[in-house]
Amino acid sequence: MRETSDEPDRLPIAPHPRETLALIGHAAQERAFLDALRGGRMHHAWLLGGPEGIGKASFAYRAARFMLAAGDPSERAARSDSLAMPENDPATRRVMARSHPDLHLLRRSLKPDGKSYTSNIPVDAARRVIDRFGASAAEGGWRICIVDSAEDMDRPTANALLKLLEEPPPRALFLIVAHAPGRLLPTIRSRCRLLSFEPLPAQQVLEAGSIALERMETPFDASALLRASHLAEGSVRRALTYVDPETLALVEAVRARLDALPQIDLAALLALAEDVAGKAGERDFAVMIETVQGWLSDHLHAHAAAQPARLAPLAEVWEKLERSAREVETYNLDRRPLVMSMFHDLSAAVSRSRAA
Repeated sequence: MRETSDEPDRLPIAPHPRETLALIGHAAQERAFLDALRGGRMHHAWLLGGPEGIGKASFAYRAARFMLAAGDPSERAARSDSLAMPENDPATRRVMARSHPDLHLLRRSLKPDGKSYTSNIPVDAARRVIDRFGASAAEGGWRICIVDSAEDMDRPTANALLKLLEEPPPRALFLIVAHAPGRLLPTIRSRCRLLSFEPLPAQQVLEAGSIALERMETPFDASALLRASHLAEGSVRRALTYVDPETLALVEAVRARLDALPQIDLAALLALAEDVAGKAGERDFAVMIETVQGWLSDHLHAHAAAQPARLAPLAEVWEKLERSAREVETYNLDRRPLVMSMFHDLSAAVSRSRAA
């Protein structure tokens, strides 16, 4: 497995979203943002909603570069058909270098030990942004705050941000990345314009993944990236995680066991449980849970029109899985019993669903 990144919101083998200049897909979302600019209807807060890893943060930085470039962004929008800005533009260079004085970022931060990150966005970080938005823009133009992601805000941080959203200063723009917008405080949601993002087709995941790896000059197996793109459920981030040979093998092994349900190969299941045990298995366990959740999501969406009795067993096991996975992580429990019980619960749920 690869080493962790020096930032909590990036993959080591891919450019950070602020460094990602090409946005694959999401043309309709770009048009909506540009139309708001052209028509003088720019909302001060945009909630960028959709599954993790599909390009929402890349869109946020793309929009920030467009807004912070020299000149009036409304006039620029009138003659533009996308939010793309040249790599050699001064604002682009400063955004990429994290040195633009009018771009502020709310995300989890490094702990004092320098070895791990806070579990939530610290409320002090939100208060610092409030202070900065209370002063004049450093360059007399727009001030932008990117929140990545909303799920990392606890109640005090969310309430601090809410104060800014309720009384935004002139030419202030908030771009809030949310993987599950419905879980955000209703008071925050009501002050934002929702811009929904959809998972990408596998071909676009492949294209975006190739661009990211080539930009980082990372050697990769094209056939592995192709397989990963089809397993990634529309997420470029997930595909880039899966392109690691060990991770890809784990995902394919988990999918094979899931696709065989309600039948269970006990020997293969025991091997999977051993793979995610111990300290070395932490990331593999996260990948396994993510793969199972993706598989459940596929089945629930595929049978969305079915009778509730068919969907209920799968929905119940999803809720139980989320709860159990949190407990394992919180209390540092042995993961092997969870893996065994999870697949037995899934087997029973599939059988009940088919019988309904």
